[in-house]
Amino acid sequence: MAAPSRNHSAIDGQGVVADVIGTAVPEPSPTAALLPYLNAMRHGLLLINERGNIILACGQALQLLGGRDAAMPERASLRHLLRLVRSQSRGTWEQVRAQLVRLLAQHADGTIEVTLQGQRLEVHLQPVEGGRWAVAFEDVTARRAAEAQADEMARHDPLTGLPNRLLLRERLRDALGRLRRTGEACAVLLIDLDRFKPVNDTLGHPMGDALLRKVADRLRSTVRPTDTVARIGGDEFVILQTGVREASDTQALARRLVDLIGRTYMVDGHLLTIGASVGVAMAPGDGTEADALLKNADLALYRAKLDGRATYRFFEPEMDARMQARRRLELDMRQALARREFHLHYQPQLQLEGNRLVGCEALIRWQHPVRGTVSPLDFIPLAEEIGLIVPIGEWVMRQACRDAATWPAPLSVAVNVSPAQFKSERLVEMVMSALAASGLPATRLEVEITEGVLLHESEKTLQTLHRLRELGVRVSMDDFGTGYSSLSYLRSFPFDKIKIDRSFVSDLSGKRDGEAIIRAIAGLGKSLGMTTVAEGVETIDQMERIRAEGCTDVQGYLISRPIPAAEVLDFITAVR
Repeated sequence: MAAPSRNHSAIDGQGVVADVIGTAVPEPSPTAALLPYLNAMRHGLLLINERGNIILACGQALQLLGGRDAAMPERASLRHLLRLVRSQSRGTWEQVRAQLVRLLAQHADGTIEVTLQGQRLEVHLQPVEGGRWAVAFEDVTARRAAEAQADEMARHDPLTGLPNRLLLRERLRDALGRLRRTGEACAVLLIDLDRFKPVNDTLGHPMGDALLRKVADRLRSTVRPTDTVARIGGDEFVILQTGVREASDTQALARRLVDLIGRTYMVDGHLLTIGASVGVAMAPGDGTEADALLKNADLALYRAKLDGRATYRFFEPEMDARMQARRRLELDMRQALARREFHLHYQPQLQLEGNRLVGCEALIRWQHPVRGTVSPLDFIPLAEEIGLIVPIGEWVMRQACRDAATWPAPLSVAVNVSPAQFKSERLVEMVMSALAASGLPATRLEVEITEGVLLHESEKTLQTLHRLRELGVRVSMDDFGTGYSSLSYLRSFPFDKIKIDRSFVSDLSGKRDGEAIIRAIAGLGKSLGMTTVAEGVETIDQMERIRAEGCTDVQGYLISRPIPAAEVLDFITAVR
């Protein structure tokens, strides 16, 4: 029977290539002397004639066909090889078959990937003149395993083993696809750890990493196998909750997360307590695209933090409007210094002995050309958050020194210094520069700090405070009594002044222990040789009670509201 033309291939009922593939017909072998060299090749090689018979099999190809000792197996044909591939393809045969049909029909070279005897092989087919084929095999099992491992690593967080942002987005895309096809709802819960940074700062990054791993374990334990827990950044995690039937299901999960993360951890012998703020966005109500859901969950998280942390909030449309307003405020504030929109007001401080004016506290104000007066309660936290508090604080220091230099001696000016400024390497140099440029004596400058500066007490912080004292600058602790460890700070550094928080002054009329607390603080200040200033004094009765308890100075609306810099000299003249 004549051999069929190579251009008339077809697929038989078994799904293998027919016509061009026959059974083995003996043909003269290549020179026997070449076989040892061919069999030593790392790759396998087949030569197939125009009838589909394998006329040469060497190297790895020989073992795959079942041959031993470099002998050609009986019935060695392409049909035989394809049956082996089909029996081991595990669902990929149709794809392999389609590729093979195309290559044979077009008599074109190409590569097919198959599985044989547990090995992943790249099979490269190259047409040869006369309707023959050269087929090369390469074992890519190890390469594919390495690629799979690299792919796995690229989609998982190396610290916790959780899915990372890339895999989260893939699964979120799949969940949103199911939403469109079946209506199955899902939710995104964005989690930010509260009070995690102090752990890193005080106990070190290894301790922080160990804590993150424990948080990850807790998160895994509280979700279903169908949900995804991902770590997307430092102390940020995301849970993708799928198959959501009711909003109450997601609410219960959010509540559970806040409670679970807030429980005490034992890490390397340390008892640690942190918290979690959670922002929630639900699909389809809050968006049907991944970016929209993640953005809205972030807006809800921001709201949870504003509301005191250790809580959860669901996204609401007005949150987006508030965030847009916040962004506009941020842009305006970045330009405010250059546009000279910031101004200083001063609130006088009165020494009770002799009712004598002793100085003023500098308070920043922002006069926006369109918004009008912007409250410090609105822009100071934002300035701290976006890193503008340091340049703003430097401007306040320089301007306050210039203004105070015009006041009669020995009136002093008190300037608040934020924790962020204390982290700056050039705080002391900046203070020295402000004093030199203004001509204000250092003894007339007072730096006010809150316990936030000392919360993570370090040698560097204490050195900075001592350097300021060596210049002659006085240092006071603001809002004394509001922190859990204010007393311990007095042992660390000899402050010149203690400022009693206004909350204790307002308690004088409503709580019996108000006077006792002020008496205790005033007595402590006296024993340590420190001035004590009661803030927020608004009535004569409050002032007299404070005087009776031993406080030395007062500050508040009873003495004066904060007044513009241009009016301070007139006020001083009037009081004197």
